[in-house]
Amino acid sequence: MRRVRTPLAALPPWLSHALRAQRGPVPWNAVTRGALAAGPLLLVSVLTGRTSLGVVAAIAAMLAGINDRPGSRRTAVRRLGTPALAGAAGLLAGTAAGDHLGAVALTVVLTGLGVLAGAMSAVGPVASAAGTQLLVASAIGAGMPVPEAGWARALAFLAGAGWLLALRLVLPTPGSMAGDFRFDGEREAVAAVYDAVAELLDAAGTDRAVARRAALTAALDHAQDALAGPRLRPRAGSAAERRLHAQYAAALPLAEAATALAWAGEPLSGRASTGPRRLAAAVRAHTHTGPLPAPTRSAPALRALDDALLHAADAFDQGDGGALHTRRRGARDLLRAASGAGGREFGLRIGLSFGAAVAVAQALNHAQWYGRHTHWYWLPATAVFLVKPDLGPLVSRALCRAAGTVLGALLFAGLAAVLPRPEGLVALVALCGALIPASTRHFAAQTAVVTVLVLSLVMVGGEPQACVSRIAETLLACAIVLIVGHLPMPGPRGGQVRVRLAAAADAAHAYLTHVLDGTEGLDGRAARWTLRREAYRALAEARTAIALAAHELPAVARHTEGTDEVAAVLERLVDTITACAVHLDDTGRLTARHREELAALLGEAEAKRRRVGLRAPVPGPPAAGRSRPASGTASVG
Repeated sequence: MRRVRTPLAALPPWLSHALRAQRGPVPWNAVTRGALAAGPLLLVSVLTGRTSLGVVAAIAAMLAGINDRPGSRRTAVRRLGTPALAGAAGLLAGTAAGDHLGAVALTVVLTGLGVLAGAMSAVGPVASAAGTQLLVASAIGAGMPVPEAGWARALAFLAGAGWLLALRLVLPTPGSMAGDFRFDGEREAVAAVYDAVAELLDAAGTDRAVARRAALTAALDHAQDALAGPRLRPRAGSAAERRLHAQYAAALPLAEAATALAWAGEPLSGRASTGPRRLAAAVRAHTHTGPLPAPTRSAPALRALDDALLHAADAFDQGDGGALHTRRRGARDLLRAASGAGGREFGLRIGLSFGAAVAVAQALNHAQWYGRHTHWYWLPATAVFLVKPDLGPLVSRALCRAAGTVLGALLFAGLAAVLPRPEGLVALVALCGALIPASTRHFAAQTAVVTVLVLSLVMVGGEPQACVSRIAETLLACAIVLIVGHLPMPGPRGGQVRVRLAAAADAAHAYLTHVLDGTEGLDGRAARWTLRREAYRALAEARTAIALAAHELPAVARHTEGTDEVAAVLERLVDTITACAVHLDDTGRLTARHREELAALLGEAEAKRRRVGLRAPVPGPPAAGRSRPASGTASVG
């Protein structure tokens, strides 16, 4: 079939990324929460005569709305709550610094805060969101002319974010009324795993198998995160939660068998995917599985699939709970991630961009460029959203930010001329709050919505229209981060990509060591599934970092050239290790094809690793227990 070449494919990567929008259904539940968050908070504050605190609370609700993504309620507590706490701390620190420090000292303090928050961003998505809100709130606290004390501002900020979080926890969402109300996102996430298993089985023997295996990894990561969210008890409490944990645990051997079958490269009958689809329907409806298809046991991987289906049927009936096969990272692991190569690179770039934006804003403010209306905090706050390396390619974000700000400012100028005040502006804030979840598909659209919302809040707070200065400051922030983002820095470029790729190589090596020298029984398999999950998750994180780096300008993207090839080889290696594990469980020894494939992939991974200058994997300690036959280790040791 002839492949149709799209117009975006002809553009350079750094430009095509700026024009590409995400696809997916409109999150109507998040839209409803957005409409009930910032607007009503602002209305209450206006009616009670505390408009300035209402503006702060509405800003917090807006920032929480940006982080309000699909997922379970338990996940939302961490995703919304942790950044809100960091934002309140930043608001408190920024207010104290703005009240007691001069321009130079304030710039130095905020630059240091930028370095700290930037290093935090290398830990993970939630830490990155926390770092963003820490810096944005510190700039607002230092520069926004609010009469209340810092502690009052911080409480208002927490109240605004807490109100949206309360809406997330209380309001029903699609699918939440099936079974236990508390487990809407968790149930859908577990069901999506079984659907992904079925789709991988359908794609076995076709060129769609690689993409379907990646989709299965994403589904497992999402389900694991949904079930492993913060909880008051160390273990699952209710019967419904224990059943859901058991259903997730039962999906892991199915995913393993499906990966082995896809690795074999032979097409399967449609009956192979019937069982997982019925299990997915049972999870969503919170019912029993019903009859499953008869076994087909002509090959080791098919026997593993049938055994996993029988185990899943038993787990669905018993529902005694199950391990999530994840290991929590301790404080030492988080500190190592923040202080590593990726954290240092993030910290320097974000700190320099934020500090430079503060310095320029302070100079313009003291030169009375703003006249008698101080909005200098807009410049560093805008720089934060632009420079974060984990949020997207730098040039793409700068282009989208500039276009979105111009569009949003023009829209607001037209609306402000005809809307009554303040009720019309409050209604506009509520409308923008509802549009934020839908606008996250494209950064320019999100920027336009946020621009209208922020300008509305400024005007409700008693200041005149600031469209022109908002556009000028955004363009200035774009120039600052583009310059700082392309300055030479100590150490090699692409540090975060190399850190993620090295972690994936370490995880693959640990997984291989365990499979070849692992223990028998349930404990050995549980440890294997944990290592397998860690290997695939690390590879997915590396793939994401590599994709973002590839869409930078050529001068920056060249520093990570070849890393995508290393990731592809590691993915094939982990798939092969999974196939070896399934075969060893059935026969106790590897075939010639398994040994040859392992040896070839290990050699290819080593060659590509040397080519891109990636360090060798850290040897993992071999697990104690039974030793594999010599035929399973001699060719790959």
